[in-house]
Formats: sequence, C-alpha cells, structure tokens
Amino acid sequence: MKLFYTFALLLLCSNTFAQTTILKGKVLDASDSFSLPGATLRLEETNRHTVSDATGSFEFLGVPVGTYTITVNYMGYQVYRKEVTTNGKQENLQILLQPLSHSLDEISVIGDIAKGQAKALNQQKNNSNITNIISSDQVGRFPDQNIGDALKRVPGITMQNDQGEARNIIIRGLSPELNSVTINGDRIPSAEGDNRNVQMDLIPADMISTIEVNKTLTPDMDADAIGGSVNLVTRAVPNKQRFSATMSGGYAPIRGKGLYNGALVYGNRFMDNKLGVVVSGTLQAQHFGSDNVEATWREQDGRIAMSEMDIRKYDVQRIRRSVSLATDYEINSRNRIELNAIYNWRDDRENRYRTRYTGLTWNDDIQSYTGRVRRQTKGGIGNSLNDNTRLETQKVMNFSVKGEHLLSSVVDLDWAASYSKALEDRPNERYIQYQSPNSIRLDQDLSDTYRPLVVDPYQDNSIFNLHQLTENHNYTAEDEFGFKANVRFPFSVISDQKGRIRVGTRLRAKTKSRDNIFYSYTPTTPFGNMSTLPLENWSGDNYAAGSKYTPGSFVDKRFLGGLDFTNSSLFTQEADPSEYLAVNYSAKELIFANYVRWDQNITERTSMIIGARMELTKINYTGNYVEGEEDLLGAVNNKNNYINILPSISFKHDVTNDFILRAAYTTSLARPNYYALAPYVNSVPEDREITAGNPNLKATYSHNFDFMAENYFQNVGLVSGGVFYKRMKNFIYNYSDVNYTNAKFASAFPGISNPIPVNATDQWTFVQARNGENVDVYGLEVAFQRQLDFLPGKFLKGFGVYANYTYIKSVAKGITNDDGEERTGLGLPRTAPHMFNASISWENSRFSARLSSNFAAAYLDEIGASEFNDAYYDKQFFLDANASYKITPKLRIFAEANNLTNQPLRYYQGSTERMMQLEYYRARYTLGLKFDL
Repeated sequence: MKLFYTFALLLLCSNTFAQTTILKGKVLDASDSFSLPGATLRLEETNRHTVSDATGSFEFLGVPVGTYTITVNYMGYQVYRKEVTTNGKQENLQILLQPLSHSLDEISVIGDIAKGQAKALNQQKNNSNITNIISSDQVGRFPDQNIGDALKRVPGITMQNDQGEARNIIIRGLSPELNSVTINGDRIPSAEGDNRNVQMDLIPADMISTIEVNKTLTPDMDADAIGGSVNLVTRAVPNKQRFSATMSGGYAPIRGKGLYNGALVYGNRFMDNKLGVVVSGTLQAQHFGSDNVEATWREQDGRIAMSEMDIRKYDVQRIRRSVSLATDYEINSRNRIELNAIYNWRDDRENRYRTRYTGLTWNDDIQSYTGRVRRQTKGGIGNSLNDNTRLETQKVMNFSVKGEHLLSSVVDLDWAASYSKALEDRPNERYIQYQSPNSIRLDQDLSDTYRPLVVDPYQDNSIFNLHQLTENHNYTAEDEFGFKANVRFPFSVISDQKGRIRVGTRLRAKTKSRDNIFYSYTPTTPFGNMSTLPLENWSGDNYAAGSKYTPGSFVDKRFLGGLDFTNSSLFTQEADPSEYLAVNYSAKELIFANYVRWDQNITERTSMIIGARMELTKINYTGNYVEGEEDLLGAVNNKNNYINILPSISFKHDVTNDFILRAAYTTSLARPNYYALAPYVNSVPEDREITAGNPNLKATYSHNFDFMAENYFQNVGLVSGGVFYKRMKNFIYNYSDVNYTNAKFASAFPGISNPIPVNATDQWTFVQARNGENVDVYGLEVAFQRQLDFLPGKFLKGFGVYANYTYIKSVAKGITNDDGEERTGLGLPRTAPHMFNASISWENSRFSARLSSNFAAAYLDEIGASEFNDAYYDKQFFLDANASYKITPKLRIFAEANNLTNQPLRYYQGSTERMMQLEYYRARYTLGLKFDL
C-alpha cells in the first residue's frame, strides 16, 4: 500500500515538469543491424547521459525542448554525432554505428571474435556494479556446448564436473548454494532433491545470447547471492528477419560413439515493427561415458591402507532438447510488453558396472588384507523409455510476461510476473548385485597411491551369489511464482547532476518436494550363482585409468531390464522404507522483499548508488520422523520466519573515458538447503553411511567489500585488477566423521534405534550440515584481453589474447571435529586458491581460430573429522580449441575439440597421494556447418 501512495504522489509531481519530452531509440550495427547493448549516449549541451540496454534501446526522460548534439561511444566502433531537435513530442531515433577500421589498409578491426568481445566489454564497462559479461558470439567461439563450460572462462569462477561437463558453479570460492542463477532476471529452481544448486549443464549454450555475472549486488537484486548472481539472457527479437541453422557431428573416443547437434533460430518483426518474435530450438544427442576408480582410506595401528575400493565403468547417452520463444509488442510509444518462454529437457540414460572391494581389513594370520567383492549392474526396465538403462529426466522451464511503461516524461514503471519449474524423474531404476564370500584374501598394491589397486584373482563367477535385487522411482520437483514491480523517478540533491530513485517490491513463492519409493525383490525360484546368468565382461583394455584396472564380469543389463517384477509368481516384492522414508519431504518458502535505490551523480565523472533491501523469509517444512530406519512415527513440521535488512553503497569514478575505478560495500545472505533443515536421521547400512538434518541451522549473512580498476581499449580490449573481502557469519559446511561408532550415534540420537553394530569392524560415515562461526574470504582478480592490432603486418594484426587470474584465500572459525574440538588452519570448502584462464585467437575476414585453457588449483571440498579424512578436489587443467571458415558470407564450417589434455576428475583424501576418485572422460571432437541468413 505504501508503494501505491508513493506511486500516486509521483504522478502528481510529474505534472510540474512542463515543456519536457522523451528522447528514445535504438543503437544498431550498421553492417548487420544487430543491436548494440552497452553504448554510451550523451546530450553534449547537458550533463545527461544514458546507456543502451540488452536490446540496444535507450531513453532520455524529461528532456527540455531544444536542440542538442547527441554523441554515441561504443568500443570497437566509430564515434557517432548528430544534431537533434526536440519540440515537445516524443522523438524516436535509429542510430547506426560503423565498425572501427585500420586507416592504412582498411582491415576491419572488428572481426567475428572481436564483435562478441566488444558487445560484452561495452556492457561490462557501463554497468553500475562489478560484473563480467559473455556475449553469444563469445559463447559460440569458445568450444562450449553448455552454459557451465562457457562460465569457467570468467575470472573468479570454477566449475565442478559431472560426466565430463561443467555442472556446479563456484563463484569466488563460494559453493553453488551460495550463488544464484536467473533467466532474464527470473530465478531458476533446482531439479536436485536436497539442495538449491542449479544444473548449469542442463541449458545448451546456443540458447543464450548473453551471460551476466554480477559479483556485487545492488538493492534491486535478490539478496541470496553471496558469491554472485548469474543471469542468463535469452535471444532478443532481431531488428530484421533472421534465420540461422547449425548442424554438427562429433566423436567421443571414450566409447567410440557419435555426438550429434542441431539448432535453429528464426526471428522477425511484424505489424509495422510493432510485434517482434524470435523462436529458437536445439537438439543434442551424445553417446559417451567415463572410467572411474574410487577409494576410501583409513589409518589403523599405524598402517595406512584402503578400506574400500571401486572400479566403475559408465556408459551414457545424453539427449538435450531446448526451445525458447521471445516476443515483444509496442502498444504505443510509451507502453511495451514482452512474453518470454524457455523449456529445457534432458534425458540421461546410464548403465554403470561397479566392482567394489569392501570391508578391507588387515589379517595378521595371513599378513594381508581380507574382504569381500561385490559386482553390481545399474540399469532400468527394458521398455522403450528406459531401454535397459537408468533414465534420469531433468526439466527446467520458465515463462514470464513483462511490461515497461512511461507514465510521464520523468516517471517510468516496469513489472514482471513469472512461473518457473524444475523436476528430476528417475522411473524404474534397477540394480542387481552379486557378492563373494566374506573374508577372502584381497592384497593391496600401494606402490603408487595415486593409482592404488586391490589385487583380484577371483575370476570364477560361480563364487558370487545374489545379494541385492531392487527397483526404485525417485521424483523431485520445485516450482516458483514470482512478481516484481519497480518505479523510477528523478531525484538529485546536487545541482546540474543526474539523480534518480528507484523503489520496488518483490514476491517469490516456492514449493519443493521429494517423493521416492524403493522396493527389494526376491525371486520365488532362487537365481543360481552369477555364472548361470547372462553376463557382460569388461576387460582392462583401453580403460582410461589404466589397463591394470579390470572391471570384470557383470549381469547383463538386458537380463536385468527384462525381469517382470509385476509377476508375483516370479518375484516377491517388499518395500524398503530405510531407502526413502527419511529422504522424502515437502517445503514451502515465501519471500517478500522491498527496496529503495538512489543513484546520484556527484560529479560528471563520479556516481554513487546507495540503498537497502528488506527480505522477509517464511519457511514451512514437512518431513518424516523415522525410527529404526523403517518405522514411520509420523510427519514432522518445522516452521521458521526471519527478516534480513541488507544495506549497500557503491561508487564508480571515471578517471578518463576508458579508465574506471569501482568500490562497493554490500550485504547478502544464503538460506540453508531445504533438506538440511529437516529433523531426520537416515542410515544406509549397505553403504555404512548416516546422514542427519539440522533444524537449528541459521542463514548465512555476509558483509562484502570490493574494489576494481578497469582500463578499456577502444579497439576492443581490457586490463583490470581488483580485490575483494567477504566476512560471512554462520556459514554452513558439511561436517563429516568417517569413523562414526555405535557410541557416538547413541550419544547424538538417544531414543532412536542404533543402526551401527556394537562391535562393527567396517567404517561408518556420518554427515550433517552445521554452522561455523565465521569465515573470512580474501581475493584478487586480474584480467587482460586485447586485439593485437598494434603489431606490424596483416597476419600479426589478426592475433588476440585473453587471460585472467584469480587468487582466493579463506580462513574459517568454528569448525569442530568429532570430539567437539575446534579445528584450526581450515579454509572455506570449495575455495580454489588459484584460477587461471588464457586463450589466443587469430582471425581475418574468413577464418578464425582459438586455443583456450583453464586451470584451477586443488582445494578443500568437504571437511572430515580430522585432517586425514578431509576430501580435496584436485587441480585440473583443460585445453580446448575451435576454428571456423566462411565458405560464403552466410555459410561457415567449424571444428571444435574439448579436453585435449584428457583431464580427469580427481579427489584425494587428506594428502594428494591418497586418491579418492579418479574419473576419465577423454577428449571430444566436433565438425559442423552454420548457416546465417
């Protein structure tokens, strides 16, 4: 209601501004009519200036009647000047910029690669906060098939991979749940069951026109982004007809199978340019896999050895589908609406063959290790949907309608309503596992702990008997309705300087639920030993981790998929509540926000943004209270309401037109994951793992300080350097105790049936989210990119370089071990201390090529009960390449190569030589054609 009265007052006040008008229009590339975002426009006779938005549009509000000289500056393009006269009526201009060219031989400095960089750098330069921008041209030129792989090129960002593709984003050393992801400013829900992570490998890169990484927040932005906020901007409606088609095929050596991709884009304007429409679609069908070795280490009686080891083989078919629609309609010169929709759908069909050596203990009698061997096939029902594989369907969709309204020559209003949904569905997922007798001899070869080995002489499949036969259906869904409205009007306390106030309100209504079911099956006629069933055999030949790792024999996936579990004469079905009761939950979250933001130019070159945001959070969680793993005692409801006040202030000073200083103090927060708040205890005896919720978790609150210096080059380039500091209170970390005992469980959870045997010899692991006291994060970022046009000769002028480096250090307090003692010397988990990106490119009017590298140093991933048990994500170095050649002005051929270094995903335990996981994907190669009309 207060916002309504404010709005009404603004309308009354606006009548006092007589003889003013609105000057608006678009800035376009004269060569192809593409919009140019981030252009700086000035009315020379005044202090008025503005910046073109993502569609190239601009507006000057409250311009007095008169004659002005308008100038437009855009990096990589010639300066534009034109005299315009306003007569009280709204003026609409179309400004066409010409690319900058070399004065001697007229070689265009703006090639295909440089154009993308120019769009990105102009927006980055003129943004009021500290950002990094990637344009669609840059995404296209980097060999990146999904958004996550494109993001790893940005300073301060590293990605965690899944099946060889970048999935989880870490910004400035802060884990995915401390960052936010939006599409066109609307939040994207998470398809994963127990966290807020957005899967960055779900969206194909060619569906997005711009990626904006906001490293500092302004009051009008959602506050839950301590590390940063990533905004994915879909394609805007073109200024003329556009048709684009891309087709490519590739090869994945890891399984010797194909990669197929296709994309279409069509856009145009209709109804005398009042209505614009653009439709995009992408289809990717890829066959690949991975070879994976995992190990768990323990120290006992002074002897360090493995307590468990896996050899795994994954076969994956990944199909991505994505369609998007963007429309805009200009009702009149003062009112405009937009409708945007995007639908992403990914199917992963996976088979996993796992040999596990478990319960490995030292036997003094034989002076060796003993344990048990288990061989498991992971698949699914043999129907047309699953096709004998584990099918994981993930969908993310967003629908939004937006309006922009000029209420007068000095007041504007914008609003947006959106609906987003994400889901993950895994139907008819099946497992069959055979195991050997217990306490058989299993020697360990630890001569190379980077690649340790359990010596397995047991190739006689007749010693393996059925241990487990199961089917499960997992389903998670999250949806969000959002609404926001903003009003902007002029307000300046400094004469002849621009000032404006923006006030707004925001609503986010979220629901999330997980509904899993799990069944065990017993054949009415017992299966024989493993040798009596159809088998698949996988030798160590061509195994990426080394030929000494032999996966061995497994029950055929087609046999598993063909079992008729619905036939009660063949199988006895029994639900296993220990696998699903504790993990199922539902949650509701309401967030109400209001903010005020004041932008004030102090001088012609110095500006300030000051304001505050208030967010009220209401959480309503319902979970299951489970005793003894299987007994449901009832539902448990947990409600929590809290208010956060988040002030901020930032400064921007243009030392020159190209040298900019920025400084900011901001505050932000991170809400606990839904499932982490649940008062549950879940034990999985098969994996000897216990997880527990923590209803006492608090939201993390952060004070953030940033300073950045940037110098831009007119021929497209940048050199920048900055520092940042974050002080986070009540940060959340995953506590882990890999030596959890019966006594510890009894002490922590009295009255709950104890799943750990009193005299257990196997290692049990306990994991729970906990609050630490505080953490300090310090960082340094430097970046350089430039076209090397100053070099002599046509060939050398075609080179360009891009490089950035980030250093991060963190110090955490309040982390305790299993004895309640505070651990010292620990940093924040998932904080890579060193990150480096570099690329070199070359292009002329027809050919372009780029070689790109990405490095991230090893970092702490999960805190254990002691230094020995801490888990680390090992260093990684990726090398990618791409090239394209214009056969005609509208048709080009391109080639891409990913992971030329065959970089594995590697974790280690405590010390770098103790391998926890070693997963290889090998390189991928693609060749294709792109047609643009």
